[in-house]
Amino acid sequence: MSEQTEEKWWGPATGIGSMPGDDARETARTVTGSFEDFPHLAELPARGPGADMIGRTAGMLADMYVHLEPSGWRFSDRPGRDTRRARSWLGEDLDALEEFTQGYRGPVKVQAVGPWTLAAALELRGGEAAVGDPGACRDVAASLAEGLRAHLAEVRRRIPGARLVLQLDEPSLMAVLRGQVRSASGYRTYRAVDRQVVEGALRDVMGVHGGPAVVHSCAPDVPFALLRRAGAAGISFDFQLLTERDDDEIGEAAEAGTKLFAGVVPGVDGPLSDPGGSVMGVRSLWRRLGLKPGLLCESVVITPTCGLAGASPAYARAALAHCNRAAKSLADNPE
Repeated sequence: MSEQTEEKWWGPATGIGSMPGDDARETARTVTGSFEDFPHLAELPARGPGADMIGRTAGMLADMYVHLEPSGWRFSDRPGRDTRRARSWLGEDLDALEEFTQGYRGPVKVQAVGPWTLAAALELRGGEAAVGDPGACRDVAASLAEGLRAHLAEVRRRIPGARLVLQLDEPSLMAVLRGQVRSASGYRTYRAVDRQVVEGALRDVMGVHGGPAVVHSCAPDVPFALLRRAGAAGISFDFQLLTERDDDEIGEAAEAGTKLFAGVVPGVDGPLSDPGGSVMGVRSLWRRLGLKPGLLCESVVITPTCGLAGASPAYARAALAHCNRAAKSLADNPE
C-alpha cells in the first residue's frame, strides 16, 4: 500500500463493507490493493452466522451476549459458541487487514451496525425485537458504544498510522422512524420511535469515536438532516434511490461540509458502464443544485450501491476498481 503524508480523513473511493467469499487474507489483499488511499475492514458473511452484519456487531457488544435461534439473533445471559465464533471471525479479519497495512498512514474505514438497526434485529428473551422496548433500546445503544470504543482502540493498536472513520450501517432506520418494524408474530408493527430519541442514540454512539463517523443506509428516504444533527460527518447512500425530494437536504449537507458517499456502482453482477457514465448522475445533481463544480470532489466519495456479499468474487474486484476509475473521472471532469 502507498504511504501517505498528507493529513486527511477521506479518499476518493472506498467500499461499503461486505465482500463475497470466505478468505479473509485474499479479501484484505483485494481491498487494500483497490483502495490504496481509503481501505476498509471487510466483512465476509458467506462464512455463516456470526459473520453476518448483525451477528458480527452483536459480538462487539459490551456485557451483552447473543445466540442464534431459528428466528434470528436473541439475547443470552452469557457468551456462548455463537458469540465466540463472531469474535473469532472478526479477529481473523483484523489479522488480515493488519498484515496488508504495514507502514500505511491514512484513512481506514471500519463498519458496525448502528443502534437502531441492531435494536430492530435483536430479539429479547421472549422473542420480540428490542426496538419495541425503550429500556432495551437504551441498553443496546450503551453496550454498542462501549463495544465500539474497545473495537476502535484495537484497530488503532494494530494499524498505528490509521486515521479511523467509523461507519454505522442503518438500513432499518426509516422503518424504525415510521413504525414499520414487524413484531415477532408478523401481525403488527412496533410503535415508531421518536426522532429525538433516535437522534440522541446515534449521537451517543458516534460520540465514542474521536474521528469522523459516517452513517450508511441503502434504503430510500435517507434522513439527511437528522443524521447531520446527530453528528454524522458523512452520509452513505444508494444514489439510484434518490429523488428530487432529497435535493434540498443534500445541497444543505454539501454546503455544510458533510461528506457524501455516493453509491453509484451496482452491488451485484452485471455490466458496468464506462466510469464517466457511472458518475453522470452525480454531475447532473450538482448542476441542478447550483453548487460549485470545484466542491464536487471535495464533497463526494464514490462507492458501490451497497455491500458486495451477493456478487461473484470477480465482479466484486471489478466493482472496486470501477469505483476508483469513476472517482478519477469525477475529479478530472467535475462539470
